[in-house]
Amino acid sequence: MPSMNEPKLISGNANKPLATAIARRMSMHRGMNVGLVNARVERFNDQEIFVEVYENVRGEDMFVIQPTSNPANDNLMELLIITDALKRSSAGRITAVIPYFGYARQDRRTKARTPISAKLVANLIAQAGVDRVLTMDLHATQIQGFFDIPVDNLYAAPIFALDIKHHFKGQTDDIMVVSPDVGGVARARELAKRINAPLSIVDKRREKAGEVAEMTVIGNVEGKKCIIVDDLCDTAGTLCKAAEHLIEAGASEVHAYISHGVMSGPAVERVTNSVMKSLVITDTIQPTDAILKAPNIRVVPTAPMFAQAILNTWNGTSVSSLFEDETLVPIYEGLYNTN
Repeated sequence: MPSMNEPKLISGNANKPLATAIARRMSMHRGMNVGLVNARVERFNDQEIFVEVYENVRGEDMFVIQPTSNPANDNLMELLIITDALKRSSAGRITAVIPYFGYARQDRRTKARTPISAKLVANLIAQAGVDRVLTMDLHATQIQGFFDIPVDNLYAAPIFALDIKHHFKGQTDDIMVVSPDVGGVARARELAKRINAPLSIVDKRREKAGEVAEMTVIGNVEGKKCIIVDDLCDTAGTLCKAAEHLIEAGASEVHAYISHGVMSGPAVERVTNSVMKSLVITDTIQPTDAILKAPNIRVVPTAPMFAQAILNTWNGTSVSSLFEDETLVPIYEGLYNTN
């Protein structure tokens, strides 16, 4: 049964621009002002995090917007402490909106005596008092099962499909969607189906984390505009190397669509100097000035999708309906013209 109270948003410091954009979109949908709850999230001199909520939240349906991106530990603790503050203030329901879920790459034991940190983080979030999680493009979908609370995992593929149809209008017959590894085939296939394009794979062999020893292109990419699809880009080493191999295999152009632009260390410089014509990322992680200034990096907004997902959660209606073009196109109206 839908709540009688309006949904209330509160944000940590991880991505305030995204939280503000979500509030603005919700205001448009509701026909009334939806702002961020007035609160302070600060640090003492020893870097302890302190939270104070200035508004009454008793019985309210609260949505905490906080990706756990770099610095992952600080942003995770902000999320936990904000949740504790709301719980102790008698909030009715708390939904953690985590556009980028950090620690997701540690979702299994790859060697002896290593942790499954994604499960530990899931336990921490649930124990802090979160009732529900809303996130986007988990690195591994089985992470939803690490939680004993409901998890809604949104997908960037529908947004990317709209963007591709807009920017490659009249050229979609030349497009080849590429998965950068075997593990990402399902994600790449989903986008390929949406734009009716064939699929290729770059098979990579790692000797150790962050270093790729060998790559092989599976599929004929001769003369194709290749679009690499992945969930995150960290240092961009693998991505740039895959682009080089695709050009060597005969691709006419290489573009990349990545859900989460982690972009650590030399990533921006590597992408700027690479053979890729463009890298498209979402704003689940707040883009740095270097990313915004890079000539071949573009950021697409996720606020329309998150705003609608929050409203659907609050209303008790379907969130998965946002994966369909009939639902998604209207909320991105004005941003993309695919006709």
